[in-house]
Amino acid sequence: MRILMIRHGDPDYEHDSLTETGKKEAALLAETAGGLHLGDCFVSPLGRAKKTASYTLKKLGLKAETLDWLQEFPAKLDINDSEELQRAYPDTRKEGERFASRIVWDMMPSYYLTHPEYMDREGWKTSAVAAHSDIVSVYENVIEHFDRLLAGYGYVREGMHYRVEKANTDTITFFCHFGLTCVLLSHLINVSPFALWHGLVLAPTSVTEITTEERERGIAMFRSQRMGDVHHLLAGGTGPSFAARFCETYDNMEQRH
Repeated sequence: MRILMIRHGDPDYEHDSLTETGKKEAALLAETAGGLHLGDCFVSPLGRAKKTASYTLKKLGLKAETLDWLQEFPAKLDINDSEELQRAYPDTRKEGERFASRIVWDMMPSYYLTHPEYMDREGWKTSAVAAHSDIVSVYENVIEHFDRLLAGYGYVREGMHYRVEKANTDTITFFCHFGLTCVLLSHLINVSPFALWHGLVLAPTSVTEITTEERERGIAMFRSQRMGDVHHLLAGGTGPSFAARFCETYDNMEQRH
């Protein structure tokens, strides 16, 4: 079995849509998408993902089912009662005298690199972030829906692997988001989502491909064949946009810190 995860184009977060750059990226993706052999397509309910998918779906004459759990990973962190987390997330905006709730990733490297629980496959579930957010319950809800979908294609989760009930070479494609993709990948390859949130950049409209390996009959593992592929952008004469990245050098104040 083969899974493709395609991130939305350069985002206009204010309007939950795409920037003009994002629209060009989505159009370039559509030009080469026929070679991806997308199979059954699923899309996030958020506008930026649906807009990205629309270019490819129209080009190939395909339809996609909208799945609510494919929205950008919605867990929220409240740092108001934790001075430790206020230092870990110093860019959190305030609403009056209190810190607003925020996404659970994008913590400072000086924090997560000195708290090994965030890199542990199970340890992150007992971390300070877990204690001050709904991350564990939201994560479990997402992977429950994900595994239910995979079971419908013949792969049933058992512990850390998948029991093969119907071996196949089907492809399913998700048009979704960076944070959510890292969650799905963390479950498939049995690592902490924080390791992927902080160790990967998946550029807008990038393609990530994961396939099963059944080296023992009836036992399947998933393995990545490519991660964050943007060859369609390079072929179109442009490079990936900066979204999802932070400043390459600290002194470059034009890039996100």
